Amino acid sequence: MTAKTIATIGLVLFSVTTLASCGNTIRGMGQDTANTVNATQDAGRKVERAAN
Repeated sequence: MTAKTIATIGLVLFSVTTLASCGNTIRGMGQDTANTVNATQDAGRKVERAAN
């Protein structure tokens, strides 16, 4: 294999790894945001029940 081929394969593998990592991060942030919304709604319900 030539150096150019090895460099191309390395670049492709690096790109795939980077894109996969970004996808996992975005999904994780979406889950965190959903959990925050749920916690906020629960806190609002508790305050509403306490006020009644």
